[in-house]
Amino acid sequence: MGTTLFTDGWSLQRLPGAAVVPVRLPHDAMLAEPRGARGGTGTHGGYFPGGRYRYAKRWTAPDDAARRRLSLVFEGVHGRTVVQVDGVPIGRCASGYREFTVPLHDVITPGGEHLIEVDADNREVPNSRWYTGAGIYRPVWLENLPEVHLPRDGVRVHTHATGEPTLVEVGVDVAGPAPDSLTVEVRLGDAVRATAPVTGGTAELRLAVPEARLWSHDHPHLYNTTVSLLDGDVVLHRRTLRAGLRTLHVDAERGLLVNGEHILLRGACVHHDSGVLGAATFRASEFRRARILKANGYNAIRSAHNPISRDLLDACDEIGLYVMDELTDTWYQSKTAHDAAPDFAATWRDDARAMIGKDHAHPSVIMYSIGNEITETATAQGARTARELHDFITRLDPHRPTTVAINLLLNIMATRGKSPYRLEEEPAEQPKPSRITSTAANVLTNRLGAVMRLISQLPVADRVSRDAFAAVDIAGYNYAFSRYLGDRRRHPGRVILGTESMPGDLPRIWPLVERVPGVLGDFMWTGWDYLGEAGIGTWAYGDQPGGLHKPYPALIAGPGAIDITGLPGAPALLARAVWGELTAPAIAVRPLDRSGQRTLRTAWRASDAVPSWAWRGCEGRTAEIEVYSADDEVELLLNGRSLGRRRPRRFLARFRTPYQPGELVAVGYRDGHESGRSRLTSAGPARLRLVAESEALTADGQDLAFVHIQLADEDGTVEMLAADTVTITVAGPGHLTAFGSAAPQTEETFTGDTHTTYRGRALAVIRADDQPGTITITATSRRHGTATAELQTRTP
Repeated sequence: MGTTLFTDGWSLQRLPGAAVVPVRLPHDAMLAEPRGARGGTGTHGGYFPGGRYRYAKRWTAPDDAARRRLSLVFEGVHGRTVVQVDGVPIGRCASGYREFTVPLHDVITPGGEHLIEVDADNREVPNSRWYTGAGIYRPVWLENLPEVHLPRDGVRVHTHATGEPTLVEVGVDVAGPAPDSLTVEVRLGDAVRATAPVTGGTAELRLAVPEARLWSHDHPHLYNTTVSLLDGDVVLHRRTLRAGLRTLHVDAERGLLVNGEHILLRGACVHHDSGVLGAATFRASEFRRARILKANGYNAIRSAHNPISRDLLDACDEIGLYVMDELTDTWYQSKTAHDAAPDFAATWRDDARAMIGKDHAHPSVIMYSIGNEITETATAQGARTARELHDFITRLDPHRPTTVAINLLLNIMATRGKSPYRLEEEPAEQPKPSRITSTAANVLTNRLGAVMRLISQLPVADRVSRDAFAAVDIAGYNYAFSRYLGDRRRHPGRVILGTESMPGDLPRIWPLVERVPGVLGDFMWTGWDYLGEAGIGTWAYGDQPGGLHKPYPALIAGPGAIDITGLPGAPALLARAVWGELTAPAIAVRPLDRSGQRTLRTAWRASDAVPSWAWRGCEGRTAEIEVYSADDEVELLLNGRSLGRRRPRRFLARFRTPYQPGELVAVGYRDGHESGRSRLTSAGPARLRLVAESEALTADGQDLAFVHIQLADEDGTVEMLAADTVTITVAGPGHLTAFGSAAPQTEETFTGDTHTTYRGRALAVIRADDQPGTITITATSRRHGTATAELQTRTP
């Protein structure tokens, strides 16, 4: 039978006493909870409450269960978890991001019906600094294996040397009582085959691959690989995977080498939530995110601040993105009132073991982070802990380097006895701050980036980080690029990586990445926007409250170069210009409905501009236009009239003009010659439109279609200020699973069928059922008419 999805036929009850409702996994139980100013997660989790949830499923064991090894594999459950069969606890997990396996074979009866229950207790909140979701948010699998078998993560692939041929080492673990007669066969692609005996539960194989096609971000070639466990000619068990061949080397002089080629990491920090889907992890959503990030110039992902999902790993393998997989956001010291710090000593080894087992065979994974902004690293005990984690991980995987992401300002604060994290409960009510307090907070919020840069240059910054950095292979700097040159002189053997940075700092960071030996690249906070940390990167206008965290109904963090619906904004355009990824100047415009209003900025977002010239009703208002370009000069034309030429400063040229509808054109010049041009236009009369990213789905109960709801003219130009309320209905073999927008503040839910557009847009996510056929989506608005779209679902 092998490994099969175990996601259908579940029910959910919110304890105590709520109604029992059917659900299909993966599922985020928190997303449907009512938000409010008293929501227990506070700004951290977007004002959602905590809760305790019980998932239940009746299941009939196979008749041959006595001769098989049956188990359930949970890729992720958020909340303190207890798994029961027929009321008897058989497994527990306290780590919300750890994959764990629960054996079934000792507690079931062959052919018998059993009740499986999963209790996820997420009542104690906030337990994280971002939106976590709750419940069984990642897939569950049923493993039905022979007594002697290949375990789930028992294959390790390491490319020993490239050349002709390329030499590959494959380690294979065998579980169960293995007789001496067993062998393992590995087939790589159609032509390469090797066998080896099983000794001590392991087989070690060497393959010589002629004319190998190597894996990299530019050429993500994967080999279909089959691993078979044999007793003579009899196949006892078989697993398949997609293997990539690549070498990896890091040192302080040559930096990062993949297949001998020097690589600079153009990185995106990415949280685990999926926007309007909440924390629920779907393969289609993870692949979509990887595709959009790659299309916007990124070549790397930092999984912040927890182990990455299997589906996103597969996507990075296939699409070509390097991965820094991160273990945790906390060690022994808490950052929120109910986080995982008290469990760290008891859980970190199992967490690390699960992360590395998952990552072993993935070529996209190039390093491990042992922690993020861990202030204990400023102490001798913290440095010892860093060394302990590094040594443990390196024993499990000696072929990938480790890093730790340190915020030097926070480390300095910690050595002075000042906690940089608020551990008290959020207040029940959030009073509006006084003008004086508000102004001070806004000034500090806007200048936090500069403050962190300045303080990180102090001599004490080296003292509070050097021992922890010495314990790992790569020193991870959060918001401290100003130290790169000096620290390379002070520590000539140090390898440096920008593990977290403000998107607006990239023009100053990237020249250092390019010219300072041993600096591997940069990861901006963030590539993709996320739920929680409400308003940290959201600008406020007029009388709206500013500051670092915004009051309810703030929901979205706001620093993402790409918003939660997958739409890139000005930070993405800046990054592409810096990286040389633009073929023409890119235009963005500050929101014209906010023109002339008091603006309260935040350091985590350099610009609120969006790529649109469709601002009906704003005629005559001053338009602030940003043109992102690596050209020598940029000219801007409005309806054929030149607004002048500008030399971009740090890849940005600014223009101001009274807004008038029509066509806005940016022309780039290099060496006096035109190098490219781009255009934005205003919109004609807007009507409701549905634009599906794909027209076909797999009828497997898991595939998703992403449908853009737009208030746009007949050419598809979205009118930015044409807000409307839209209701979605779905007919056929599919259903609406999420519906929402990128509005930074909203009291609407993502789980209903009605939502208000934001900047003329919303996003509906349709989940396929199990039957092939035609799905018809109908959207009805109050003022912009009705629109329909059809999707086809096909048999897997």
